Amino acid sequence: MSDAFDVSVLPFAALMGLEITHAAADRVEGRLVVRPDLCTAGGILHGGAAMALADSLGAVGAFLSTPAGTRTTTLESKTNFIGGARAGTTVSAVSTPLHVGRRSRVWTTRIQGEGGKLVAVVTQTQMTVET
Repeated sequence: MSDAFDVSVLPFAALMGLEITHAAADRVEGRLVVRPDLCTAGGILHGGAAMALADSLGAVGAFLSTPAGTRTTTLESKTNFIGGARAGTTVSAVSTPLHVGRRSRVWTTRIQGEGGKLVAVVTQTQMTVET
């Protein structure tokens, strides 16, 4: 797959309003409008929302890089929060693989606010599971 991804197969990502604009085995891109209901009391994107954004993109990439008849599940996720994104703005994210092995995939996601300001960097490990 090399273009937009139907996010409706990821119910929580769809609920958040995530739009996946590019999905391939080597890169997944998306964006999210920072709505007030995704924010902390101060009107800044909630850390959990940023992590869910990254987890969704990394999971799509990990899945697309697995052989047929397998799926993936997140084993570990680590987030470095760098800056904030205010309600009413849009964040964009790019997820790329650091490691694609037989049983695991490690993806890193950079989340940026408008103007390219870095919001967070997330590294996650996905385990491959046979279906």
